[in-house]
Amino acid sequence: MPDDIYKVQVTDIFEGPMDLLVHLIKKNEVDIYDIPIALITKQYLEYIQWFKSMNIELAGDFVVMAATLTQVKSKMLLPATEDDEDQEDPRQEITRPLMEYLQLKSAADDLAGRTLLGKDTFTKGHNDEDYLIGQDEDMIKIGLFELIDAFQKILKNISSDHLIDLTADSISVKDRISEIVDIFEKQNSVTFNELFSLKADKSDVIVTFLAILEMVKLNLVQMAQHVQTGIIRLFYI
Repeated sequence: MPDDIYKVQVTDIFEGPMDLLVHLIKKNEVDIYDIPIALITKQYLEYIQWFKSMNIELAGDFVVMAATLTQVKSKMLLPATEDDEDQEDPRQEITRPLMEYLQLKSAADDLAGRTLLGKDTFTKGHNDEDYLIGQDEDMIKIGLFELIDAFQKILKNISSDHLIDLTADSISVKDRISEIVDIFEKQNSVTFNELFSLKADKSDVIVTFLAILEMVKLNLVQMAQHVQTGIIRLFYI
């Protein structure tokens, strides 16, 4: 790209390692109190590797969580003994903080829709989901990892012979953002897939994805997904 190799920091845009765990648990439709630790660890590490291949920087918390999952997985693989019957399930090391995180996140989401006027006085302020008003009621707000899943499907449709080369001469992320803004100026919303040309090579597709991440980071767009079809739509704010 004309710019230096473009880097995105995940935690500057969306969520952290706990959100990735929640996403994997929902995606696999498993019980949070009975996490298949081997499967979740494998998928978590695959996401970490994918981030690196996309030149996306990860906060240290992601690496710490990867180490924790690997450690818990190792404990689960050890043969059980009679003394282990009274010991706590190793997965509680993950489940307990995960439950606490979900409770805090729920409370934070509730407060985010309110505006503080006084010590104990709240009133309804701007709702982050106002852009869904007038849309299909089956549309729900989504985050980074749902977007990544959709993007990975797009990458699979591109020839594997074309290697990823972020240093090649290509449109810059900044220029691609300008192009996407022009699209939004003509229409208030667009599906995620519509932003990716069928004729684009892998480098251009990646630039488009990074541009979308940057626009979300700058709060220029919001994302929502249709529950039944899985189609992701971006709304210009």
